[in-house]
Amino acid sequence: MDIIRILASLLAFAALGSFAAYPEKPVHIIVPWAPGGSTDILARTVAEKLTKSLGQPVIVDNKPGASGNIGSDTVAKAAPDGYTLLFGSMSTHAINPAMMSNMPFRGVEDFTPIAMLAFVTNTMVINPSLPVSSVKEFIDYAKANPGKIAFASAGPGSTNHLSAALLEKMAGIQMLHVPYKGGAPAVVDTLAGQTQVLFTAGTQSLPHVKAGKLKLLAVTENHRSALLKDTPTVAETVPGYEMAVWYGCFGPRGMPGELQHRLNREINRIMMEPDVKAKMEAIGVEPVNETPERFAQILRADADKWGKLVRELDIKE
Repeated sequence: MDIIRILASLLAFAALGSFAAYPEKPVHIIVPWAPGGSTDILARTVAEKLTKSLGQPVIVDNKPGASGNIGSDTVAKAAPDGYTLLFGSMSTHAINPAMMSNMPFRGVEDFTPIAMLAFVTNTMVINPSLPVSSVKEFIDYAKANPGKIAFASAGPGSTNHLSAALLEKMAGIQMLHVPYKGGAPAVVDTLAGQTQVLFTAGTQSLPHVKAGKLKLLAVTENHRSALLKDTPTVAETVPGYEMAVWYGCFGPRGMPGELQHRLNREINRIMMEPDVKAKMEAIGVEPVNETPERFAQILRADADKWGKLVRELDIKE
């Protein structure tokens, strides 16, 4: 019995030592989308800061494709040693698994939640030709003109699509869904008036709002954005409505808790640094500070919520 206890103590000491030495080689952050987007900007900002604080290069690798699944799957199948991390989003973990029949991973079970990074300010914007100035007026107009308002999206099951579908369901209205192959053409056709409404990240909509080419009606989170304090939420008109689009840092399933919490502390500290907050807010991204446990709760709740809606609407890839 004494020998077993001694061996157990030695193993525990060795494990503690290995984590204390982390990292001993470069760390890779996988971004499952192309360079230049808000997730990529966020990852590169954090990577630069982590390189200094961890004392090893932190490298961002873009692995786009399959709606974020290719890069995410790379991390799901990596060793849980902290050297391969993922900067993913709500869509890759809470929406894709319900929508796609041949998922290569499980969005909740196959990852270790490390840090909830930020919320994207998600906006409801309309073409100015639509004769409304508020969410209430929009809903009244939609009820008087069923099926005549067209909303654009980046494709079936995208956050653009689900934001509109949730409003349809909760407000009792019917609109026409016009899916595109990405967010950019959805914005272009809303600007042109081919579609009349779009739910999208402020990074895509706010420059056009400032130019007077789109009209901002609301944000979709359950609270007003600190970046748009005078803009109401959809929930102020439709109680209970919420579409909160977040980014998060994940590791593979089975990452040791000590390493998970160490990375959480490092990343949370970085996200709250004034220069990082300013850079993120400039692109419509609000940094947050949550424990891994709270992030895991939010992940599970969103997977349940959006998975249910996707199945109810029978949305397929």
